[in-house]
Amino acid sequence: MAGAKETPRQRMIGMMYLVLTALLALQVSNQILQKFVLINDGMERTSRNYISKNEFTVSSIKATVEEQGNNPKDVPKVAAAQQVREATKEITVYLEDLKQQLITQANAKNEEGNFVNAALKNTEVPGNMFANNGKGDELKEKLNAYPSQVSQILNGIGITGVTFKPIALDASEIEIFANDREVRGKSFTNLNFVKSPVGAVMALLSQFQNEVLNIEGEALSQITQSIGSFYFKADILEGKIAAVSNVVAAGTKFEGDMFIASASSSAAPSMMLNGRSVPVENGFGKVEFVVPPAGSYDDRGLSRQVLKGEIVTNVGGEDQVIPVEYEYFVARPVIKVSSEVVQQLYADCANELLIEVPALGNSYSPEFAISNGQSIKGNNPGQVTIIPGGSGKVTIGVSSGGNKIGDVAFDIKPVPAPTIRVVGSNGGEIDISQAQAINVLSGIKVVAVPEPTFARTMAKDANFEVTGGELILLRSEVPRQTVPIGGSMRSLLESARPGDDIVVRVTQVTRTNFRGNKINSELREIKRIAVK
Repeated sequence: MAGAKETPRQRMIGMMYLVLTALLALQVSNQILQKFVLINDGMERTSRNYISKNEFTVSSIKATVEEQGNNPKDVPKVAAAQQVREATKEITVYLEDLKQQLITQANAKNEEGNFVNAALKNTEVPGNMFANNGKGDELKEKLNAYPSQVSQILNGIGITGVTFKPIALDASEIEIFANDREVRGKSFTNLNFVKSPVGAVMALLSQFQNEVLNIEGEALSQITQSIGSFYFKADILEGKIAAVSNVVAAGTKFEGDMFIASASSSAAPSMMLNGRSVPVENGFGKVEFVVPPAGSYDDRGLSRQVLKGEIVTNVGGEDQVIPVEYEYFVARPVIKVSSEVVQQLYADCANELLIEVPALGNSYSPEFAISNGQSIKGNNPGQVTIIPGGSGKVTIGVSSGGNKIGDVAFDIKPVPAPTIRVVGSNGGEIDISQAQAINVLSGIKVVAVPEPTFARTMAKDANFEVTGGELILLRSEVPRQTVPIGGSMRSLLESARPGDDIVVRVTQVTRTNFRGNKINSELREIKRIAVK
């Protein structure tokens, strides 16, 4: 945002945008869409807090300049602050109008005013509205014009060297997508709105409002700091917390500003929250802590929490204690498991899984505890190979940053038996329903072919070979000669005559697993080939 160094609040806003943008590509469930609605609600609450704070700052700038005798150098700064407020109001109202258009076009609310899950999952309306009807390009232009407009207003009153980054970015301009071949070529519109569900786009538009209001707050702070001497005068004091969101997932950081509504850089308040001291910068307390898992959640997956604290500041030569109370909700993170065999895991095999908790974003640092099995950690967060025991269920405990997220359990499925086939020297299967010439049989092999789904999903564990059995030459149903499978068939075929039968009797197959271990199993199968 402004300057080279970003505040924790700015970094969190940027991170929230990246997480929301990345989540747009997911095929999300109704439960996750409901979380998007809750996150959107939290962001809208944050926006209202920002607006209240910024409007007070504009009034405070005007009052300060008047109290200092309307210094000619400071009077234009009052108008500049009002211009910034008007520009901000214009873009935030525009974004709110887009949200309402989106809700209306998607029929996202029923007659009672409640959101409809099916409508929230609609991906056609955002694509049509923002891509086909040009709203995406229009939005990008307005969002990126706003930071430049604010910088020009500051330059006009002599505040130079302050620049704000563009808000609407193409995929190639976003760090997490810049090296992704499949995504980096996408424009701002395609990345954010094409094939994106209505619920997620609502949250994203609210995030843009927060970014705009954050730029406004930084600009007003620059104006305030440029005014000569600041005199603190307050008739009404109110303690507030402006959070990035009042809906947070367990394992992520709660972050926001705890402040007096009439705070100024000249004041030096002390702040406490839940019995702990809060660091204060320019009159604002910086609230940041890792949210632990809640003891219980309601049927929406939320747990109500309350922060309680106090702000002590000097007013009129006396210390005053201002109580602060803030309600927020801890959301139960949803564990998402990706695998081709996600319903059941194969016993004693390397089942490769990707276990994610989308709500945790980049703070996700998973650890897995396995019961009735073993695990091998992958190279990337969430990648894990599970080797279940022989039967029953395997349970995977998921934790992040030392906090338990939850458990996922899978039934253990036995390895399917392979199919026995008799193949010729060219590798093609011999039709045992037809009599075969002796010269065709000279190069036969007996092979064990894995079940197709197992072979596709568990290639490292699907290596079978026939290791037990025999080939029998029958004449008039009387065994004439026997050789083991895999042995030389020369003498047996030399003795064979038209009308004889060669019986293939398999008694054992051996599977080589992903570790190179040999696993023997009994298999009783007989195939009969007539000789012509």
